Amino acid sequence: MSLKNLNIRNWVLFFMMIAAVATRFIYLGEQSVWSNFTPIGAIALFGGTYYTNRYKAYLVPLLILFVSDIFITHSYTGEWNLFYGGFAWVYICFAAMVFIGSLIKKVNVGSVFLASLAGVALHWLVTDIEPWLAGTLYSKGIEGYFQSLVAAIPFERNLLFGNLLFGAILYGGFELAKSKFTILKANREIAL
Repeated sequence: MSLKNLNIRNWVLFFMMIAAVATRFIYLGEQSVWSNFTPIGAIALFGGTYYTNRYKAYLVPLLILFVSDIFITHSYTGEWNLFYGGFAWVYICFAAMVFIGSLIKKVNVGSVFLASLAGVALHWLVTDIEPWLAGTLYSKGIEGYFQSLVAAIPFERNLLFGNLLFGAILYGGFELAKSKFTILKANREIAL
């Protein structure tokens, strides 16, 4: 493979996401007040914003989530499982976060903040369907769904904090790097 065919920008994006996902493996205890404080939402938004190839924008963040989930699940259960309860709902949400990230045309604090809020709101409303419908903690009526939503507030708050902190690091770091290294700019940015 020649250096002409090597897309440095995509590799930098990939390695930034890998570095961020590594923080998922910092053990904070099973019922830590930091449960769900992860970089995954920020990674999904970041991939959606910066990968110019839509296929890679979805594939890379979701693959990073999938592989890290396998190891995280193993660390808690001692078993190697590819899937877990609620898996589909979670991945639908993170795919939607990639889409939300793709809507960011001008990266700034406000756009990343709003995308983070939208991603968490969607995650909150969708991922609580599974424990409500398939679980035994909540009644199957609409009041059970609202109970599930209320119980999830601390987890979603932590997801928002994770999105904001890791979003600031990922977006801020890449924007700074782009300002220093032209090779990291997308072709449409170079043309401007």
